[in-house]
Amino acid sequence: MTIVKPLYLFILSVSILTLNNGCATLPNVSEMMDEAPASQKPRQIVSSSGVLSQKKSKAIMERLKRSVAPSDILGRQTAIVESVTESPLTKGNRVTLLSDGQATYAAMFKAIINAKDHINLESYIIEDDATGRTFADLLLQKREQGVQVNLIYDSLGSMNTPASFFQRLQDGGVQVVGFNPLNPLESREKWGVTHRDHRKILITDGEVAIIGGINISEVYSSTPFKRKQNKKAPIHWRDTDIQIEGPAVTELQKLFLDTWMKQKGARPAKRNYFPEPREKGNALVRMIGSTPGENNRIPFIEYVSAITFAEHSIHMTNSYFIPDDQIVNALTDAAGRGVDVKIILPGVTDSKLALHAQRYFYSTLLKSGVKLYEHSTSLLHAKTAVVDKVWSTVGSTNMDYLSMLSNDEVNAVVLSKEFGIEMEKMFARDLADSAQIIPEEWEKRPLLPRVREWFINIFVRWL
Repeated sequence: MTIVKPLYLFILSVSILTLNNGCATLPNVSEMMDEAPASQKPRQIVSSSGVLSQKKSKAIMERLKRSVAPSDILGRQTAIVESVTESPLTKGNRVTLLSDGQATYAAMFKAIINAKDHINLESYIIEDDATGRTFADLLLQKREQGVQVNLIYDSLGSMNTPASFFQRLQDGGVQVVGFNPLNPLESREKWGVTHRDHRKILITDGEVAIIGGINISEVYSSTPFKRKQNKKAPIHWRDTDIQIEGPAVTELQKLFLDTWMKQKGARPAKRNYFPEPREKGNALVRMIGSTPGENNRIPFIEYVSAITFAEHSIHMTNSYFIPDDQIVNALTDAAGRGVDVKIILPGVTDSKLALHAQRYFYSTLLKSGVKLYEHSTSLLHAKTAVVDKVWSTVGSTNMDYLSMLSNDEVNAVVLSKEFGIEMEKMFARDLADSAQIIPEEWEKRPLLPRVREWFINIFVRWL
């Protein structure tokens, strides 16, 4: 699934990124923490029947706090995030963990088949392979049944997919938008090659949503066991999605339709995009979307503040780990105060440059007590974290500059002891398939890889 980029396009990307983001910076989260007092009351929680009173909202948060070990994640971190986003914390959500591509596709196919009113699908990559054609066939079948189908794909991410693939969908009545066309003359907004739609969202009937890091490609359909038995089989991509049912779906629908309107997609047929929300479970969920040009990059703020306020454990997986100084400092500080910090990173990759870049940070993290692991049975593509066994996030946001500064991204933040337990179980399974980086052995590495990692790190904003 590696995107083949001609040399001219790579040079153009670097040039545009230098122009567009040369002065762009990530927000200073420490200043936000200083400005937001610890006693600041969080905004009221939104339920299926509307905004709850301050008293009821406080009671819900206090009940959750009592169910886990004490943690500032449920107090101060929530206040920090609510100072920079209008996205509400919603109650009454059912969140299902989809811990690989096969489980995710099964859930997506079921949601599409059961759709009665509309299907909104947004993906960075949609490939013209067996998996992509299965999705296309299902969408066309639902369109024949009278279901409205709206599709957004990223023009760079899907650049290897022939135009005929999307034309077939359009001919069948599916409304299709290519996000930020590579041809500047076709641009619908301020053009820039590095502004990509990296989100992966499926919404059906405004009631069921699936998000995470999984694109539409057959590399997610294989298993690591097939790869072991047949060296010619495609490398298995290990990724994570979640299915959400409940009031939080409304916030995802807003993000999708906002992108559709900004990209000047054809006016969608009138459908019930915002049905009366119904509570389906007990999880508190906040949807975090980000778009270049905004003052605050919310996923970045979420990560830094969650790490900063962690008191017991930080268990993280990330596919392209090229953190800025704030994240590195937050992780080393957490390990220094006794927090159990474990990070699983790719050992197999589709980008050697990204692999070398991530390893540049190992020495600093290891010296502080952070435990690092490289996943060895699959290509790790997941972007997840669970903190203090109660704060979890799953989404599309990588811990690199392109993701934090340039892409449209979306993450779900879930406050739930039960979901936190499921995340911890998944992390333990990934840990069993990973090799730990031993500090003493790492420091004995030859000079050449050290120099290579240092040199590549000079260009981290463009990886």
